[in-house]
Amino acid sequence: MTAPTQADGTVITARGLVKRYGVLTALDGVSFEVARGEIFGILGPNGAGKTTLVEVLEGLTTPTQGSASVLGLEVTDAPTEVKRRIGVQLQASSYHQYLTLKEILELFGSFYPQHADPIELLRRVRLEDRANARMRTLSGGMQQRFSIVAALVNNPEVVFFDEPTSGLDPDARRDLWNIVREVRASGATVVLTTHYMEEAETLCDRVAFLHRGQIAALDTPQGLIRSLHAPYRVTFTTAAPLDAAVAAAIPGTRGIEQDHTPDGYVLRLRADTAPPVVSALTSMVERAGIEMVDLAVEPATLEDVFLSVTGSGLDG
Repeated sequence: MTAPTQADGTVITARGLVKRYGVLTALDGVSFEVARGEIFGILGPNGAGKTTLVEVLEGLTTPTQGSASVLGLEVTDAPTEVKRRIGVQLQASSYHQYLTLKEILELFGSFYPQHADPIELLRRVRLEDRANARMRTLSGGMQQRFSIVAALVNNPEVVFFDEPTSGLDPDARRDLWNIVREVRASGATVVLTTHYMEEAETLCDRVAFLHRGQIAALDTPQGLIRSLHAPYRVTFTTAAPLDAAVAAAIPGTRGIEQDHTPDGYVLRLRADTAPPVVSALTSMVERAGIEMVDLAVEPATLEDVFLSVTGSGLDG
């Protein structure tokens, strides 16, 4: 597992965090560190404990057991100082409907000893032309962009984004990705919770998989993918069915699945190394005299890693 280096500095430390709500255990012994300047992803399905974890780090929830420090401050001992130095974009935010965007940022800024210029903040997310607009006039994507900039009003050293692109279309999601990168480029450390695998793989320096309140795996996205026993996905589509038992006997193959679709008979498997497996499958097809309709070889993704370490997908 790749860990923050001393040269980078550690800005967040979680030590054995447990959070219980009655008989429900939302966090069950979570420990990790975040280095200065990282985009650190917390990935998992709904109900995995992501929001509870960031609420503990933000000082909004007190852990049942364990401790956490942010920027060298114990969160439970100095919650006010922690909140002064961090920015928080919540999964669902509610803003005054009768104030303009500029007025909302001015109001938020008044809560802090130092704050950024509202127009400059709006310019960072390309909303400066909407400075005098009210929230109800903004599209969903604009509202999400504003929620991000509202978290930056106090020039925070650490910014928490809780599923910032949830519900957005692909174009708006990628637009938000660029803004998150710009926040890190400005010098802030970013903690990002998401259930989008592609988002974590694209944005994050390191990713922690949270599953049933525990960290199931933690590393760089590529480090997690390389940890798989079979880091390639091979899909063979043929005009007639292949013998799945024979395919499963090919060295280096795992997880054989067969399906019949309108395009033909589809054989899906995972492979330790792609070329030998593809060569063996192609030979099978030729020997059987079967027409090959399509062949696809793809590298594994974080979703494959998640399935491997948890035994379930993001929906359960």
